[in-house]
Amino acid sequence: MNDIRRTILWVIFAFSLVMLWDQWQVHNGKKPTFLPSSAPAASASAPASAAQAAGSTPSAVPTSNAGTSSAAVPGEVPAGAPSATPRERVEVTTDVLKLTFDTEGGTIVRSEFLKHKDMEHAGAPFVLFDTSANRVYQAQTGLIGGNFPNHKTPMKFSGERTLPDGTNELVLRFESDPVGGVRLVKTYTLKRGSYVVDVRHEVVNASGQAVNPQLYMQLVRDGNKGPGESSFYTTFTGPAFYTDAKKFQKVAFTDIEKGKADFVKQSPDGWVAMVQHYFASAWLPTPGKEHENFARKVGDNLYAAGLIAPVGAVAPGATLAVDSRLFVGPQEEKMLESIAPGLELVKDYGFFTILSKPLYWLLDKLHGVLGNWGWSIVALVVLLKIAFYWFNAKAYQSMAKMKAINPKITELRERYKDNPQQMQMEMMRIYREEKVNPMGGCLPIIIQIPVFIALYWVLLSSVEMRGAPWILWIKDLSVRDPYFILPIVMTLTTLLQTALNPAPPDPMQAKLMWLMPLIFSVMFFFFPAGLVVYWVTNNILTIAQQWLINTRMGVPPQFNLPKFR
Repeated sequence: MNDIRRTILWVIFAFSLVMLWDQWQVHNGKKPTFLPSSAPAASASAPASAAQAAGSTPSAVPTSNAGTSSAAVPGEVPAGAPSATPRERVEVTTDVLKLTFDTEGGTIVRSEFLKHKDMEHAGAPFVLFDTSANRVYQAQTGLIGGNFPNHKTPMKFSGERTLPDGTNELVLRFESDPVGGVRLVKTYTLKRGSYVVDVRHEVVNASGQAVNPQLYMQLVRDGNKGPGESSFYTTFTGPAFYTDAKKFQKVAFTDIEKGKADFVKQSPDGWVAMVQHYFASAWLPTPGKEHENFARKVGDNLYAAGLIAPVGAVAPGATLAVDSRLFVGPQEEKMLESIAPGLELVKDYGFFTILSKPLYWLLDKLHGVLGNWGWSIVALVVLLKIAFYWFNAKAYQSMAKMKAINPKITELRERYKDNPQQMQMEMMRIYREEKVNPMGGCLPIIIQIPVFIALYWVLLSSVEMRGAPWILWIKDLSVRDPYFILPIVMTLTTLLQTALNPAPPDPMQAKLMWLMPLIFSVMFFFFPAGLVVYWVTNNILTIAQQWLINTRMGVPPQFNLPKFR
């Protein structure tokens, strides 16, 4: 039974290693073994096409099941009717956002977050939407169902470029010339302090007959991971859909590539998003109107996810408008909850959402009191230790009893080494006489594992950690400790924990008992400092509790040092 107890503990430890290995596999473009929150980006090393490298707007236009064959062809200005104004990039700025629009289609080709800094370029704002030699990520809209204006159609810009002092809104207008007798007017309204852009599409029928176009809104992105992401852990990157019927559905780029993308295709509600670590973008249509969702490959290492909504029949000389919203910003959970139902799920906790959300809530409340995310992590671990004190006490009491009878068990193993059946019978007799449950040290620990894994995902996913200082040399909890002090402390405390545990009689088990924590700790040298703060705090509190319980039970702490011979 002693072997069973150790085996279960090793299984628990191996489970943690499998999680880390799973993330490493995902980073290298392979399917995750069992963790759903790690869907990989496809073709991460694949270069963008020559057109993308030149910074041009991707030309793919979605095809609706209800659309005509002409919907597959980008709308163009007819020969002999060039645009009245040259193509240009229009930069507009609010207090939190700087957006760059292309007058070709009124497309958003770049977004900068003025309150979130780029980790690779000191002082520069973080860029999400981008159109450069290395990145393609845009928000596009247009009409299908005929030869109508789309995101390749030249447009005229009008409006202010900077949010004036004392005002709360910045209104931009892009208007096309008639294409197929139809003009498209896009109006973007940016608000002070907001990452949500109100978007109105007005379809003006300047022809002599009724038209019935459909409006598409899509997010086009390359399949690469976001800039600055670690090689030692990964989070989901790719499209996501939300509907009341199926809730949150992630779609891996690899599934799009293989034609195996699974999501709700028709819905009167919900939204479509493009997700990466800490940040996201999403098209939020007006609820109550049926629309078609789509996700498809549109180029070399280039993917589109979006929706197609009916505009309705537009009579000659008439105008119909469709309102929607575009979110482009950080994954701040409370803010996302206030924008749209389920939008906070882009902050992906995977299997552990039901546990992670209350843990984040508590962490946020602690931050409201302490004002420092590092100390909030420490306080949260302390509260969890208090909450699980009874479970831990039972586990360590059982371990202390096992440690106390360990000399007897070792003697039995030696005496009956040639008679395993008799050895097991004698061991069971000792357990009964000493009232020791070999499983008592395992089950309380197993109960806590989901909680600490959930907390791991909270700390890994929370954009609030990005750029948040703790103490002295820790200036950013979302990146690794620059001097590796925390990982070294974690390694030492992990080894101290190992030394306090009963030494396995089997020499091979004893060696592994020391080697595995070392291997496990090395991985944390490259993990975000916030995660290591959580783990170090947990180790220190565990050692203190184990020491206290052992002493109270009359089993003085002993250091079982390794014997590598």
